[in-house]
Amino acid sequence: MTLALNASPQTCHWGFFDATLPPAITIDSGDEIWIDTISGGPQNLPCAGFYVPPELFALHAAGPPQMPGHILTGPVAVRGAMPGDVLQVDILEVALRQDWGFNYHGPLKGTLPDDFPDAYHTIIPLDAARGTARLPWGLELPLSPFFGVMGVAPPQNWGRISTIEPRAFGGNLDNKELVAGTTLYLPVFAKGALFSCGDGHGAQGDGEVCVTAIETALRGRFRLSVLKGHGLSFPQAETPTHWITMGLHADLDRCVEMALRDMIALVSKRANISRQDAYMLCSLAGDLRITQTVNREKGVHMMMSKALIDRT
Repeated sequence: MTLALNASPQTCHWGFFDATLPPAITIDSGDEIWIDTISGGPQNLPCAGFYVPPELFALHAAGPPQMPGHILTGPVAVRGAMPGDVLQVDILEVALRQDWGFNYHGPLKGTLPDDFPDAYHTIIPLDAARGTARLPWGLELPLSPFFGVMGVAPPQNWGRISTIEPRAFGGNLDNKELVAGTTLYLPVFAKGALFSCGDGHGAQGDGEVCVTAIETALRGRFRLSVLKGHGLSFPQAETPTHWITMGLHADLDRCVEMALRDMIALVSKRANISRQDAYMLCSLAGDLRITQTVNREKGVHMMMSKALIDRT
């Protein structure tokens, strides 16, 4: 069954995750759902001539966010999901909803917070038909859209927390590998899982170093499925060709250790080899990549080719 959740002041929450937030819609495990997202505050709007989703104006009119962060659509409750389960998020399609995006950096932000004392805001035209973004000096950059934020509700005793930092429940992962055709696995901490997404990116490099990507509005089609007995402590993912583990921490060294430990466990299980041999294979064929360095909690992900470890 395929359902739809449009963005609106009633279905968007701005700046926070909260396990007590009531669901915007409830679906069955295995259902597909289209989710529309919007992005940016009033200061990020383009000049006349670009299309702005009307619900973005409506959300701005409703007032400023309760805490700084991203505009998310949801949450989507999935029947049967309980703490200790895993939510499988199959990302089936991702499409642009507008013909522009924005990029911003400024003082005390980004990977070099002291190097750029002045705010710099850029509107970037997007051409969906050609799959390109036009940068101010004329470069046409290929688009590769994905949702920077995909997450479930945090544990209820955490209270209301910012969308800025990625954590065990997912959230602001900013992992550019999570395009259409990939799958994200999220530990569940609340009844119904309560999945939300937003922070649409038209394109982003590993690191997202200046603090933003091409921020834009996206539409995604997801299949949300509950997995019982597949406990995870941190998000994982898969592409058609690779398995991905993730580490999230303020210290990049800790991020590396987290992603590597989870990959050793994954490789050992899927290849049916010892932890020692899995550690060796991670050194010989695994790739550690910097996911992002700007969300206070930084990110590292490790990729391993399925062809090397999956048993047929």
